[in-house]
Amino acid sequence: MRHMSSGRKLNRNSSHRIALARSQATSLFRHGRIKTTVAKAKNLRPYVEKLITTAKGGDLHARRLVLREIHDVVVVRKLMDEIAPSFSARPGGYTRIYRLETRRGDGAQEALIELVTSAA
Repeated sequence: MRHMSSGRKLNRNSSHRIALARSQATSLFRHGRIKTTVAKAKNLRPYVEKLITTAKGGDLHARRLVLREIHDVVVVRKLMDEIAPSFSARPGGYTRIYRLETRRGDGAQEALIELVTSAA
């Protein structure tokens, strides 16, 4: 039984899952939206939302906590200076997942995960 074990394995070992989440989060913060599979998008959502909540602190400690996960300094700067302040009045729900068509090659359900605009 899978009691108290959350998250998806995504057919990867733990270090590969961590690298995948970091890579996808970096791309999401850089571009604002990415196209991936539904399972990966659902796995990415809580990871990204916790990073944004941490970045909303805005101090040096928050920046260093985010830098532990996102290793691109330019993306961290964008997250701390542009993205997190735009969500300052929002208590959560920073991302949105749209389901797209199935992928032709393997039939995987694809999804678009994007950052919610502050006006929405």
